[in-house]
Amino acid sequence: MRDQEPGLPTDPGTERRLTTREAAELLGVKPETVYAYVSRGQLSSRRAPGGRGSTFDAEEVRTLGRRNRRDGGTGVSAAPASGQELSVRTRITLIDQDRYYYRGVDAVELAARHSYEEVAEWLWTGRMRPGASFTAPEAYAAVARRAVDSLPEHAGPADRLRVAVVAAAAADPLRFDLSEDAVLGTARVLIPTLVAALPPVLRGDPGDGPLAHRLWTRLSGRPADEASLRVLDTALSLLVDHDLAASTLAVRVAASARAHPYAAVSAGLGVIEGPLHGAAGGLAHRMLLEVLDRGSAAPVVAEELRAGRRIPGLGHRLYRGEDPRARALFALLEGLPEAASALAAARDIVATTARHTPLHANVDLALAVFTASSGMASTAGETIFAVARTAGWIAHALEEYGERPLRMRPSGLYSGPRPPQPLPE
Repeated sequence: MRDQEPGLPTDPGTERRLTTREAAELLGVKPETVYAYVSRGQLSSRRAPGGRGSTFDAEEVRTLGRRNRRDGGTGVSAAPASGQELSVRTRITLIDQDRYYYRGVDAVELAARHSYEEVAEWLWTGRMRPGASFTAPEAYAAVARRAVDSLPEHAGPADRLRVAVVAAAAADPLRFDLSEDAVLGTARVLIPTLVAALPPVLRGDPGDGPLAHRLWTRLSGRPADEASLRVLDTALSLLVDHDLAASTLAVRVAASARAHPYAAVSAGLGVIEGPLHGAAGGLAHRMLLEVLDRGSAAPVVAEELRAGRRIPGLGHRLYRGEDPRARALFALLEGLPEAASALAAARDIVATTARHTPLHANVDLALAVFTASSGMASTAGETIFAVARTAGWIAHALEEYGERPLRMRPSGLYSGPRPPQPLPE
């Protein structure tokens, strides 16, 4: 039997309304915080008889108090004052002991045996759809393509993809339908629309084959062989999701506010352009080309360190050993003859840096080997990352739509001057 909370009746036939002060005492917060819970939708209030103050349902307050004691909120916990990180309950991806899992299944094994589209379906629904295929209706693709074509020539991949998402959203009158079936339908159309909106590098219509085949023509001017396409498809699958990366957290915040899936994906795209996230592959690509040009990693690494920059493509805060995504891609790249010199350069970078700090290669370096050896631009890694991760963002948006609205609303720890302060002159 649970202990009775102090000051509250246990008679279920008694409707007990609490004053603001009583609710605050039960929750262990300041009275003003009670109204913050109301504004976030965590508590409902009712005007007291005579219109003086607000009252709160005792059982609702009791439930919120138990929840707060359990996880600091409704599935969102954080202790900023103690330096702990924000954590959110999720059933999508687990990272544990230098391995990671999609809905409990080893992600590397899943990527080795299934296409990107099939892995995306697994992430969304927990069900495997053999032969899954994503097709963009020509009307949507045309709208997105026209919007992207209007951008300046120097626009980067993140610019193009953001514009494509906005254009696709504007063309979809059903974008505000947040039911699971509607969001899944949006995802299956949006991802191929993003690919179709990118300007082709290799001429020729790839048709409606696997998404990796269509994406290749947007990244490389070289005809693709099956081995190269397999590497690209595997890379997409390995990059689908990686727990609560910065861009994924942005997507969940947007979804928590009930932004439609296009807007949620836009939030993710806005974050990945940072050099510490999606753009990291481009930095590794350029460094790899410089190593190939100079014939040795030593002077390149020395210059990076002298400039106070971290070496791109090395180390990962979630893995003590080698990034499992990098390990899987390097194994496939061994089978590409054209990747031999880039692979050797990558090994040289790792070995040279290991003399100073024992860091392992991460997925950015493996992706750089692939893009550099496939005749792709330095921005290709960012494009691959964004297209792949869109499926993961949709999975997280779907999960967040099933949670209470606006739960992703942490409270700030104000550190400015205490009021009242004089008005500035």
